[in-house]
Amino acid sequence: QVQVVESGGGLVQPGGSLRLSCAASGFTFSSGYMSWVRQAPGKGPEWVSGINTGGGSTRYADSVKGRFTISRDNAKNTLYLQMNSLKPEDTALYYCARNSAGWDTPPVYWGQGTQVTVSS
Repeated sequence: QVQVVESGGGLVQPGGSLRLSCAASGFTFSSGYMSWVRQAPGKGPEWVSGINTGGGSTRYADSVKGRFTISRDNAKNTLYLQMNSLKPEDTALYYCARNSAGWDTPPVYWGQGTQVTVSS
């Protein structure tokens, strides 16, 4: 049974930091490219960041480049997203997803999301 569970969201002031985690089970975590995707209220999904199987290659959307860092621990079947210098426009529901294949492929598994709210 596939499970993807995001955690670590919350309310933070502009300029603050959060670290999201994504615990995966039921599939071979280490063999899959992983992504973070977010959806703000009233908007469509936005790809945020991706990481290859070994964690040595990462990609970021221009909107978060230099502020967010994606990483993974294959021994713990866990994906992370370190978010620094948060802005109100980062407010969204953040999802962790397993890509169907490599870069730029649609998600095959994803969780329920964790809410990030950036507000003073």
